[in-house]
Amino acid sequence: MFRTDSFMSRLFGLPQLTAIATSALVSVALLAAPAAYASTKPTATKTSSKKTEKSAKPTKKVASAKAEASPRKVIVVRNGKRTVVASRAAPVRAAFVPAKPSLGEAMGLRDTEDALSLRSSVALVMDQNTNEVLFQKNPTAVLPIASITKLMTALVVMDSHLPMDEMLTVSEDDRDTEKHSSSRLRFGTTLTRHEMLLLALMSSENRAASVLGRSYPGGLPAFVGAMNKKARELGMNDSHFVDSSGLSSSNVSSAMDLARLVNAAYRNPTIREFSTQPEHEVSVSGRTMHYVSTNRLVRGGSWDIGLQKTGYISEAGQCLVMQTRVNDRNVVMVFLDSVGKLSRFADATRVRNWLEHQPPSAGGQPRPFPSTPNLTQGPRSPAAVLVSQQSHGT
Repeated sequence: MFRTDSFMSRLFGLPQLTAIATSALVSVALLAAPAAYASTKPTATKTSSKKTEKSAKPTKKVASAKAEASPRKVIVVRNGKRTVVASRAAPVRAAFVPAKPSLGEAMGLRDTEDALSLRSSVALVMDQNTNEVLFQKNPTAVLPIASITKLMTALVVMDSHLPMDEMLTVSEDDRDTEKHSSSRLRFGTTLTRHEMLLLALMSSENRAASVLGRSYPGGLPAFVGAMNKKARELGMNDSHFVDSSGLSSSNVSSAMDLARLVNAAYRNPTIREFSTQPEHEVSVSGRTMHYVSTNRLVRGGSWDIGLQKTGYISEAGQCLVMQTRVNDRNVVMVFLDSVGKLSRFADATRVRNWLEHQPPSAGGQPRPFPSTPNLTQGPRSPAAVLVSQQSHGT
């Protein structure tokens, strides 16, 4: 069995850790990996340095030409037709920089094998109506969850019953000092709480989420306190929150907890609507800004999605949670620490294909959703991670 707390306990010789202690150790685990990489990197010779200098200029020109020739396109399906709603130049990278490993990678969770060959370190698929666990892979590993945090932000905002038409203003207090990310909402931008919540859920707008937390009675500290209180009420005992945007790697949870969060958020029609809206336009200072969903499955139009949220920071990897309908069954899907920008969506598609060919449960007896976290599979574990061993449709 592979538990986050037991792993850290063996590593540091401490008793079992809580979610708060786990979040505090995230940065420690992540700092060690780049150092190890640097110590093993061979020293470049003068000859190779000269060759690199000579080849740098033509490489840059080729990369620049490729970026101009192949701009990124954002496509939304409207009335059954694929429509390009945005076109941006592809970024040009001057040199290769080793990616910062996620916590899941540092812990070895990516070595866990599963019958569907998913590229996510953590996965959980559950029947929403019966709580039957259909698929699990490291379901209780406690990891950073990035912008999945915004679902809890939305729950606290809706529970507060603050006026949705109240005008809120983006200020310097909403600047991202954690990851130094950019935002299309400039300082001084004023939108309603309704629009701030929509942009936070649909387009994962970080400054919008920050404004929502800061405008709560008592400010951001009170808002974060309400987030953690709500988590306890939902039985999310592996979870801990420190901000309203998810930019901090100290926002942590497990797949089991996130399934509870998805179910709670799904009961709110506003959160369902906002999280699954494919596109939206807002008017700011006479300018019209067009936003699209961060979930390509929502934009594609071929899925029946009732609620969703994506997330990414380097410590968390690519993350995705969804409520969707597959083969006349309502299911909750959770994918954490996926490798590659598109692999979380590919994993969801792979699971959907499997569910569409899955036979009924043996004896018709559903597997219950556990009340305590005790089902984590360890790396390279031979134990079954599927309720049904048949992996049709993969």
